[in-house]
Amino acid sequence: MFKIGRFYADIMALNDEVTGSLYLVIVKFPNGKELRFVVDCGLFQEKEYEKLNSVLPFKAENIDFCLITHVHVDHVGRLPYMVKKGFYKPIYTTETNSKLLPYALGDSYKVLKTVSKRKNVKCLYTDSDVDKTLSLIKPCKYNQSIQINDNIKVTFLNNGHLIGAASILVQISCYECEDINLLFTGDYNNKNIFFDVDPIPNWIKELPLTIIQESTYGDMNSNETYECFESNIKEWLLKKNGTVLSLVFSLGRAQEILYTLKKMQDLGKLDINIPIYFDGKLAMKYTKLFIKDGLDIKQELKDFLPKNLIHVTKENRCNVLKDTSVKIIVTTSGMGSYGPAQTYLPEYITRKDSLIHFTGYTAEGTLGRKLKDALIGEIVDVGGVLAKKGSNVAYTTEFSAHAKADEMIEFLKQFSNLKFVLVTHGEHSTKEIFAKRILKEVNVKNVSVLGRSYFLRINHYGLVKALPTKFE
Repeated sequence: MFKIGRFYADIMALNDEVTGSLYLVIVKFPNGKELRFVVDCGLFQEKEYEKLNSVLPFKAENIDFCLITHVHVDHVGRLPYMVKKGFYKPIYTTETNSKLLPYALGDSYKVLKTVSKRKNVKCLYTDSDVDKTLSLIKPCKYNQSIQINDNIKVTFLNNGHLIGAASILVQISCYECEDINLLFTGDYNNKNIFFDVDPIPNWIKELPLTIIQESTYGDMNSNETYECFESNIKEWLLKKNGTVLSLVFSLGRAQEILYTLKKMQDLGKLDINIPIYFDGKLAMKYTKLFIKDGLDIKQELKDFLPKNLIHVTKENRCNVLKDTSVKIIVTTSGMGSYGPAQTYLPEYITRKDSLIHFTGYTAEGTLGRKLKDALIGEIVDVGGVLAKKGSNVAYTTEFSAHAKADEMIEFLKQFSNLKFVLVTHGEHSTKEIFAKRILKEVNVKNVSVLGRSYFLRINHYGLVKALPTKFE
């Protein structure tokens, strides 16, 4: 006979919108024992939430373990800060993520150090904190359940969002009580050009589940995605003899854009004599790993670099900026707020012969969002430099590493015993829209939007109740 007793899990999101991902789970057992763990620990990139980067509303030394879905900075950038504040337990993630994390955290530290110097404030953490963090990493294989302790079993599931990315099943058990099963989708996609995405195992589909579901594009269907990158490239290079400045994320997006340009060359859509400049140290390091390290990339896609690709360094960047000939520049960061983009954007935003092309999500308050929203002729602040917007700014979701609303609905429908869905990782209005759609289209009793202002108490049967917090 199973008992319910006082066996439940309290869960909250410490990020209200898209960046700064961090989920705190407190498990409470009938004997009064508590267990605490976190999923992800990312940096906030929205200007509105930047002050929260130095806030952890829990005692880091009391966290029993950490799980990491993928290595984008908005999911891992505060790991060293949590370590600095006293966390010293294991950090579980996929084997591929364990190879990527030293690069991701090293670069994050360099960016934070530069920003802190500019603002004359103390850096969030040190290089020593980064080293300590990396020493805690425990690599895990996909689809192999890991018994973390007597009460917790974790399974990392293949996820198309990014190389190394995972959705994470957490199974919480207690003697004479029925298991609590939590599935964190992480940033989710059902496909990736560089590798095949494995289906969810049938045994998981049949579990009584509470799913913590991202909703970045929860207000858009997949058929609403407008593919414009190739046509924009051709128009700007062939008809207008201009420069295309393509903003990319270092991991995933940079490699996909390079591969797209290669395909255009192979099909005769892009002249191989047009130079393609590639800038961003971290993006270059990741690209080398894609080619040389065997990160489970399809063998036929190992050769994804376009012809006439020129790597940019500090030494030749100035010459690239001065060059007025037809060219493509692929550079980081994807939202424009950091990296070499800070050098290129003040220059190219003023040029009528240039196209600035964002290839992914730009969070509210980032430079990319400001440049997209500004009108031609409007004065914009570009990294402290005032400039008149003369260039065209384009944006596409066709390369998005996130599933769209209809694809996420189909993801949820495959689970036969779905108890509760917690919607997270989206702008406020998007989360509300997606939560209502789930209730209409998916066989689930309860749906809630996860945030900072309350814990949601969960047991084997799903929602128990909501508990207010002091974290506004």
